[in-house]
Amino acid sequence: MGENGLIKYIFFDLDGVLVDACDWHYHSLNDALVHHLGFTISYKDHISRFNGLPTKVKLDLLEIEKDKQKDIWEMKQERTLYNIKKYGKIDKYKMRMHESLIYDGYVLACVTNSIRETAKEMLKVTGQDKYMNFLVTNEDVINNKPYPDCYLYAMNKLQASKNEVIIVEDSPKGIQAAKSSGCKVIEVKDIYDVTLDKIRSSL
Repeated sequence: MGENGLIKYIFFDLDGVLVDACDWHYHSLNDALVHHLGFTISYKDHISRFNGLPTKVKLDLLEIEKDKQKDIWEMKQERTLYNIKKYGKIDKYKMRMHESLIYDGYVLACVTNSIRETAKEMLKVTGQDKYMNFLVTNEDVINNKPYPDCYLYAMNKLQASKNEVIIVEDSPKGIQAAKSSGCKVIEVKDIYDVTLDKIRSSL
């Protein structure tokens, strides 16, 4: 049990909270789009329209024909894994933060719109995988963020009530999902805003 006697679980989003994966996703998607269709999206569009959404939803928003989506999706995932392995690095601050929170008695989980293979690799290359008691990805639920299903799924699996959970989120879609779950939410700007002091002061 957490030291405040009520919050027991801390759920972290992945992209923009535990890892800075926005650029990885942007370049990987554009690699696949230019290869298969000969066009790219701007960084501004990626941030404002697509960031935080599953790749399948991004392709639907781009109105790409269904028969072409599979090849683009597969190449995007392949490029994402390549970029994670190439550019990802150990995050010693996040590791120390997790160790402190676990020492305080909290159970940590990661809840993301990413696919499982990508999420596991991101956590692994940054040194954070061993601290997560539970991982929920977009493969575990039908409706992804901004719907709250992923957070409700995590709560159900851990047999946690909404009063026992606090969620750390950065994007508007993720914050909407977190708030809709009924749990307390810590809103952060980016990975550098995710600090031990900020989390402890919200518990």
